[in-house]
Amino acid sequence: MNKYDVAVIGGGPGGYVAAIRAAKLGKKVALIENLQLGGTCLNRGCIPSKTLLRHADIIESIEKAQNWGIETGPITFSLSKMLARKNQVIEQLRNGISYLMKQNKIMVYNGYGQVNADNSISIKTAGEDEMISGESIILATGSKPIIPPIPGLEQASYYTSDTVFDMEKIPDSIVIVGGGIIGVELANIFSSLRASVTIVEMGERILPNEDVDASKALLKTLKKKKVTVLTNTKVTQVEQQTQSQLIHIETANGKKETLETEALLLSVGRSPNVSSFAQLELEMSGPFVKVDQQMATSKSGIFAIGDLIGGWQLAHVASAEGLVAGENAAGGQEKINYKVVPRCVYTNPEIASVGLMEEEAKQQGIDYKVVKVDHASNGRALAYGDKEGFTKLIADPKYGEILGVLMVGPHVTEMIAEPSAFLHLEGTVEEMASMIHAHPTVSESLYEAAASWLGSGVHH
Repeated sequence: MNKYDVAVIGGGPGGYVAAIRAAKLGKKVALIENLQLGGTCLNRGCIPSKTLLRHADIIESIEKAQNWGIETGPITFSLSKMLARKNQVIEQLRNGISYLMKQNKIMVYNGYGQVNADNSISIKTAGEDEMISGESIILATGSKPIIPPIPGLEQASYYTSDTVFDMEKIPDSIVIVGGGIIGVELANIFSSLRASVTIVEMGERILPNEDVDASKALLKTLKKKKVTVLTNTKVTQVEQQTQSQLIHIETANGKKETLETEALLLSVGRSPNVSSFAQLELEMSGPFVKVDQQMATSKSGIFAIGDLIGGWQLAHVASAEGLVAGENAAGGQEKINYKVVPRCVYTNPEIASVGLMEEEAKQQGIDYKVVKVDHASNGRALAYGDKEGFTKLIADPKYGEILGVLMVGPHVTEMIAEPSAFLHLEGTVEEMASMIHAHPTVSESLYEAAASWLGSGVHH
């Protein structure tokens, strides 16, 4: 049996980062991955969806440009070529991770790892099964899409975010169940590919975990793109027809309707993959593994990170947790700091936020002052033809410390790095307002918001 200092189960953005950190600290490390390196994020999630959202963005830009005196012929698209480009992007990134594994002398086992009660790990591979042991074990097995218990679903054909990018052709119509981040991003992709899109969301708004103003702004643009958004609505039954499916829905006030659709996509959330370490009988927190600030579980020497432990369920959070777990599995004493977690939605318009949102500040009884600056007077946004967005700044009225920023508009997923740095360094509104921002840029709206918060706004 091969003995390792640290064994990591799962090669996603949490696991492979944890493995590298432990290896750099001089430990002998094994990584076990059942599917492909990079996990859901790289192979079935963030990367493929952002690649296709870029395609959607280009299609929408071409359409917009027709009002600007730039004419093209009719737009045609080939799904197979688009998916081939997506696969190329994934392949390149996956090779990068493989290279890092070799460079850091990490032993990669391609198989399904099962942790036994004595902390040994059985690995089921295509060839023969193997046994290894790790002095410390990091669980990074991620999550899978939830399949809701809807009558008729077992006989029906449906996609999840795991399978949607294997489509052979663009459907004429698609019903998306779930209006969270994954649901709205995919609605954006399919609407730009001319599919007729309907989102069915049980809650009272799309993006239920984001700021209300962000939800409203996105709803407005989705409606412009002729996406039907049904909120306070649940699916009661699915009926498979020969060429289509009937989706029976019911609104909160009892109104019943039937939607006919070619394709059905489920995006109602993700549940943690816990089967591979059931024998450890770890302490849980609901469906998730319970950990402390050092990512340690209830069993000594066992750490857990990423979607397994709940929280944000974002790749960059899993990586941050991976660094902490990797350090501690190698004997360190690191603690996680969740103070600065940027959150991005790559729809059109993009949405990005960091720190406290207004609702949270209210709920927590924190004293705050908030300002909102619309991009309608922003030179760069106007030149881009994207003036729908806004920037919202929340700060503590006593010292002016910035508590949170929300941005909606073009490129805001890149721009959120500036307010994140302010939060990280405990910067104030005064500091943001006295920093020279380039003109014309959309990031100037941060300066505008800060100046307006201080009551000294000078609009260009």
